[in-house]
Amino acid sequence: MLFYKNRSVRLVLVCVILACISCRNEPKNTTTSEEISDTPQQTEHQLVVEQPDSIPTPEGMVWVSGIRFTQGAGSGDELALPREKPAHPVAVDGFFIDKTEVTNAEFKAFVEATGYVTVAERPVDWEEMKKDLPPGTPKPADSILQPGSLIFNRKAEGITDLRNYAQWWEWKTGANWRHPQGPESTIEGKDDYPVVHIAYEDALAYCEWANRKLPTEAQWEAAAHGKMHGGVYTWGDDESQLAKKANTWQGNFPNKNLAEDGFSYVAPVASFEPNSLGIYDMAGNVWELTQDWFSVNYYESLAGNETLNPKGPAQSYNPENPYQPEKVIKGGSFLCDKSYCASYRISARMGQTLDSSSDHTGFRTIATPDQLSK
Repeated sequence: MLFYKNRSVRLVLVCVILACISCRNEPKNTTTSEEISDTPQQTEHQLVVEQPDSIPTPEGMVWVSGIRFTQGAGSGDELALPREKPAHPVAVDGFFIDKTEVTNAEFKAFVEATGYVTVAERPVDWEEMKKDLPPGTPKPADSILQPGSLIFNRKAEGITDLRNYAQWWEWKTGANWRHPQGPESTIEGKDDYPVVHIAYEDALAYCEWANRKLPTEAQWEAAAHGKMHGGVYTWGDDESQLAKKANTWQGNFPNKNLAEDGFSYVAPVASFEPNSLGIYDMAGNVWELTQDWFSVNYYESLAGNETLNPKGPAQSYNPENPYQPEKVIKGGSFLCDKSYCASYRISARMGQTLDSSSDHTGFRTIATPDQLSK
C-alpha cells in the first residue's frame, strides 16, 4: 500500500483505490486474531456431484460436478505467494457457472430493466469515503472528487521501477462500464466484451436481478480446474501454452505489450479455448469478483482436515491495506505478466476494496440447485 504523505491530492485519491489492484501486493507473514467462518472438519455430508435430473442447465451456464480437491498453491508452483499457502483439502457441492464473464450486453439488459447506477457513476461522498482512510487524510479538491474509475495508462513508457504502480494507473473522471476509457470512449459494438468498472455492490445487484450468486473462492477454483485438478493453470502445468490459452501481457510490462496472444488489452469473451468443462477466460482477460472476504492468513486456518463448501473468513485482513475491507478476486487479467504478476494461475488471489473498480475487473455468476428449485 502506498503512503499518503507528501503526495498530490489526486494521487491520494488514486492510492486509496489502487491499494487493492496492484499485482505485486506481497503480504507480510503476519498473524491475526480475526474470527474465521470456516473450521476444517471431517463430515458425513453427501456431496452433490451429479446435476439433478429435475433442473435443466440455465442458458449460458455449465454444470460443475461436486468434488473433493486441494485448494491453494502446490509445492511445485514456484510463483506462488504466501497468501496462496498452504494448500488444503476442500469439498464443494456441484453448481452451475457462467461459461463466460458477464458481458456488456448482459449488464446493459440489467441496467435497462432496473435503472441501476453503478458505483463508478455515482457522485463521490467525501464524508463516507474518509471513514475508510487513515485519520487526517486531507480532502482532495472538489474537481477531483468526481465520479470515475481507474484505467490502465496505455501511454506508459520508460518505466523501470515496478514498485510504484501509480506510474501506470490513472484515475479517470467519467470512466465507467459505459465509457471504459473515459467519457469519450464507448462500448458501442462491444456487446460481447466483459463488462468492467464493476464494484462489488454492482455485481451483487446484478446477481439479485438475475437470480444468481457470486462464486466462493473454492467454487471458482473448482470450476477453473474443471476435469484437470492439480494443475497450476486451467489447462494443466505447461506454461508455454499461456499465449495460446489466455489473454495476458507479453513483452516489457508496463511499457510495451507485444500482443502475441492477439490482444493488447481486454478481449471479447470466449476468444480463447475453454477449459475442460467448457468454461472460458478463467485465466486472464479480466479479474473476477468472488463473494469471499480476502485475508492473507485464511489458508493457514484451513490446514488439516477437509473443509466443506468453504465460504471464506468472517472478515477481511490485509496488513498492506488495513483501512479498507477487501473481497477476493481471481483469474488475473490482460495486464498479468510473469515479470510482475503471474495471477493467471488458478491459486492466485488478490483483494479488492468494496468500492473499487477498474478497466480490468469484471465478474461471472453461479447458480446452485437449491437456488433454482425455489
